[in-house]
Amino acid sequence: MKEQMSLHDYYYQLPEELIAQDPLEDRSSSRLMVLDRKSGKIEHHVFRDIIDYLNPGDCLVINDTKVLPARLYGTKKDTDAKIEVLLLKRKENDIWETLVKPGKKCRPGTIIQFGDGILTGEVLDIVEEGNRLIKFQYEGIFEEVLDQLGEMPLPPYITHKLKDKNRYQTVYAKYDGSAAAPTAGLHFTNELLEKIKEKGVQIAHVTLHVGLGTFRPVKVENILEHHMHSEFYMVDKKEADIINNCRRCGGRIISVGTTSTRTLETVTDESGIVHAKSGWTQIFIYPGYSFQAVDGLITNFHLPESTLLMLVSALAGRENILNAYSVAVEERYRFFSFGDAMLII
Repeated sequence: MKEQMSLHDYYYQLPEELIAQDPLEDRSSSRLMVLDRKSGKIEHHVFRDIIDYLNPGDCLVINDTKVLPARLYGTKKDTDAKIEVLLLKRKENDIWETLVKPGKKCRPGTIIQFGDGILTGEVLDIVEEGNRLIKFQYEGIFEEVLDQLGEMPLPPYITHKLKDKNRYQTVYAKYDGSAAAPTAGLHFTNELLEKIKEKGVQIAHVTLHVGLGTFRPVKVENILEHHMHSEFYMVDKKEADIINNCRRCGGRIISVGTTSTRTLETVTDESGIVHAKSGWTQIFIYPGYSFQAVDGLITNFHLPESTLLMLVSALAGRENILNAYSVAVEERYRFFSFGDAMLII
C-alpha cells in the first residue's frame, strides 16, 4: 500500500499538443473511453454512446453549480497600476477571498477600480497563502455586475480566449458559486439528458462549488501530507431520496465528475445511505479509500500528480488508470477541461 502514497506514482508524460484549447462545437461529440474498473479492459466510443452503458433504474448524479465569471481586471486607484483579481470564495455579503496579481501592490487599504468605477474593491486583509479579503461596492446586483465585467476563470493551461462564456458552463448549471467548471458535465446536451431520462435513468442533482484548490498541484512527496481546501456543498432531501431509492431498488449510482463524487462520499454513511445536508468538505480520496456511494464515474482526463488523478485511481486502481492514460495518449485523446471523457464502470 505504501508505494501508492508517493506523488511520483501519479506522474505520466503528456505531449502539450494533446491539451484541448477549445471546446468542440457539439458537446456530446467528444470521445469517450470506457474503462472496466475490475478488469482494466478499455473500449473507445463517442460521448453520446454513454446512454448504452446506463441501465433503467440507474441514477446519474450531476453537480448543478454555476461558474462565476470570476476573473476581474482592474486598476489601483492612486497609481493606475494594473491588477488582476480572481474571486475564490464568498465569505460574507460583499466580502470575498481572492487571489490578486501582483499581490505585493495590494496591501490592506488598497482600493481597486473595475470598469470605470462600476465596481470598486477595498483590500481588508491578507489571509493564508497570500490571498486577499476584498470588500466590493457597486450599484444593483453583484452577479449582474460580474457578468458585465468578469471573464471566465479558465485554467492556466488553456491559452486560447473563450468565444462563448456558456461553453465553460454545463447546460444544467443553476447555482452561482464556482471558480471552475465541473468539467465532466460539459459533455452533456439537453437532448442527451432527455434521452437518458426516457431510458428510465433517474437524474439527481447535488451542488458543490468548485474552488481553485481542486486544481492546486500537490507539492508534497508523501501525498498523505497534502492539505485539501474546503468547498461548499448542498444536497437537499428530494435529491437524497432519489439516490437512496435507486440504491434500494438495486440500481447503480453513476457520478458525473469528481466534484459530484466528493459530495456524495461526504454525505453517505457506512451503510450507503445518502443524507440531505450542506456544509464544507475537505474530503481527499486516494487509493485505499472505500467508496460508500459511487458505483461508476464519468470524468475527464486529469493532470499528472493531481488529487483528481488520485481519486480516479482509488476507484479503478492506479495501474488500470495509468495504463488507460497511456492508451489515451497513444490514441490522441484530448486532455483536461475541454478534452474528452472517460467512463469508469
